[in-house]
Amino acid sequence: MVKGAEKKILVAMDGSNVAFETVKYLSTMPSLRDRRVVLLTVFNKVPDYFLDFRNNPAFRPRILEVQSWQTQMGMNLEAYMQDAREVLLNAGFPGGRVEVRIQNTNVGTARDIIHEAKNGYELVIAGKRGMGVAATILGGVAMKLLQGIDFTSLILVGKDPRPGRILLTLDGSEGSMKAVAAVASLLGRSDWEVNLTHVIRLGPEQKEAIHEAEHEIGAAFDRAVDILVKAGIPQARISTQIITGVASRSEAIVKEAGQRGCGTIAVGRRGHSRVSDFFMGRVGFKVVQMSRGHAVMVVS
Repeated sequence: MVKGAEKKILVAMDGSNVAFETVKYLSTMPSLRDRRVVLLTVFNKVPDYFLDFRNNPAFRPRILEVQSWQTQMGMNLEAYMQDAREVLLNAGFPGGRVEVRIQNTNVGTARDIIHEAKNGYELVIAGKRGMGVAATILGGVAMKLLQGIDFTSLILVGKDPRPGRILLTLDGSEGSMKAVAAVASLLGRSDWEVNLTHVIRLGPEQKEAIHEAEHEIGAAFDRAVDILVKAGIPQARISTQIITGVASRSEAIVKEAGQRGCGTIAVGRRGHSRVSDFFMGRVGFKVVQMSRGHAVMVVS
């Protein structure tokens, strides 16, 4: 994003209750009230060439039925989007900074969202699954967003994530420090609690290796805390921890987030390994898959 440019958030909607959770989630983050918010639905409109058959007596009844369905669906989407906008206004987001946009599909739901996201958005938010009258936001679409949005932060929202606490995974890599900076930017000057968690798979019998790993991550913890405090998060609301002796880092992260009441988990898209920029199979992707009642922030 260009330095000094307006900070914007893109919220992908699809007419479903699941996608509506994304707006309710955003409404719990007062630190983002100064952003411009675009609520976007990519609408699969019936092609015009199909409606051209309405002049054919054999097709006319069916075409009129489809045309009526499309009109009603459009009205339902408009009401749905206005209700979503109202959630943000009631939470204190300025009306002049919350835009509703319903657009026809161009090349595909996910690709249209990704194309729009490239227009300088700081953050993209989408639901993990959608069952609405328009494009389905998760399942296939969310997977494509996860793979394709590697240029800004993406939050995938599960069912009713608890607000106010975020677990931020840290491994000392450039990717995880980018996640710290993103969380600082989004939650600065807020009263959210931030837990910095480092996970080591080594068992207690490997004390020397664990001690060395703890020493290495200590400097990263210090840098992360400094970034968060400078952004306006009180140091008293920042905690750090190291988890050792686990078989799966992703399982440990999701379990710890649940036990601590952290409704949001933040991960860097890339950790220490730079073998591939592809996100599939990495710890962060597994966290997205395994978490249910959480929002997962993936930072590029």
